[in-house]
Amino acid sequence: MSATPQLDAGLRAAMQQTNNLFVNEVVKKRNFAALEQVYTAGARILPPGAPMISGRQAIIDFWSDLVQSVNATDAVLTSVDVILAGDGVVEIGSAMLTMEPPGQAAAQLNAKYVVYWLQENGQWKWHVDIWNPNA
Repeated sequence: MSATPQLDAGLRAAMQQTNNLFVNEVVKKRNFAALEQVYTAGARILPPGAPMISGRQAIIDFWSDLVQSVNATDAVLTSVDVILAGDGVVEIGSAMLTMEPPGQAAAQLNAKYVVYWLQENGQWKWHVDIWNPNA
């Protein structure tokens, strides 16, 4: 069991580093292997309108398919609140995904998300990730 996290600048910086990794490596560079540094080994995602997806490889497959199919070009993740929760942290935030689907005009998807973070091998990672698009 890890020590109880402290909500301080170091934790917030570690979370920002992971969020930046998702944006810069996964979305912008399509380096889907980087998701191993974003999600824990036992992570789960709960995409809108789809079944829950468990395990890192299934999550990598999901994001690879999504990013490429909509031709995502950028993402902005904005933390709204961070709440200590046992050995982990809950982040509530907003997201904006910029897409350029083939044969369509560029578009942006705005969403809200909740991520439950855990520390794995000394790095803060997403353990449970759920999001919903805004109307």
